[in-house]
Amino acid sequence: MAILAWLRLLRLPNHATAAADVLAGFLICSQARILELPQPVLWWALAAGVCLYAAGMVLNDVFDYELDRLERPERPLPTGIISVRTAATVGYALLAMGSVLACIAAFISHQPAVALIGAALTLAIWTYDRHAKQTAFGPAFMGLCRTLNWLLGMAAAGGPAMPQQWLLPIGMGMYVTGITLYARDEASRSRIATLVVATLLMLAGLTTTGAYAYCLATKGGGSAWLTAGRLDSWMLLWCVLSISILLRAVLGIIDPSPSRVRAAVGNAIMSIITLDAVLVLSSCSEQWAIVVILLLAPFLFGRQLVSVT
Repeated sequence: MAILAWLRLLRLPNHATAAADVLAGFLICSQARILELPQPVLWWALAAGVCLYAAGMVLNDVFDYELDRLERPERPLPTGIISVRTAATVGYALLAMGSVLACIAAFISHQPAVALIGAALTLAIWTYDRHAKQTAFGPAFMGLCRTLNWLLGMAAAGGPAMPQQWLLPIGMGMYVTGITLYARDEASRSRIATLVVATLLMLAGLTTTGAYAYCLATKGGGSAWLTAGRLDSWMLLWCVLSISILLRAVLGIIDPSPSRVRAAVGNAIMSIITLDAVLVLSSCSEQWAIVVILLLAPFLFGRQLVSVT
């Protein structure tokens, strides 16, 4: 029972999305074309990203304890299975561990930017959980966290090598801002206007991120898919994925009930892994795209045990 409570507190399945972001950012900036054992810095960056994500999940419930007692009494902290003090200790320990791991990644890669981004991500996570979540800036801070998570992986590989690569963290940040806004009132009946704005933000994020492959192809770069003239196929795949995400969001607008909204949010979160894999396909080998998509396995398995929202 206690183990399941911790899995729920950590929202364990979602950690796969954090790993996918760091991995995708690293692979794209390093332009990995051959499937081989990654550099050690990637493992440290992955560990840092996952630890910081876990810290955010735990501290989220710590600071939302009073609200959850009213709106989500079934959560691990209101039920008393895990004490607030224990959760806070674990959350801050994970936050510190993630920062240290980012510093180690910076040291072994000789990339100080990794440590700086890790520090910025740590601050953004704490600010979101402690102060910003219940304000109008909450969704933007969550999007910022996702942007920094992408940049953590990119910096570990030396950082963006071309201007269009900045579209990736910016676009994914916009997408997650939309998801966060969409989920804002999921415990009750959501406001249609909020859902519409959130859906438009997700659309803007998907469009911005997808524009990366177009910019890459027009300059004669990218993976074998793009250099072989398969940009149309890549764009079709991206559009199909985007439509599948946005269709769920529109269904939530039509019926803004908690169950329908949570289903749309869960699908949008899960799709982060798929989107990351398709982005990797635009710049790296198909084998690396498969490695990223395999992160769906722990996500789907974990979703059978605990909710992702």
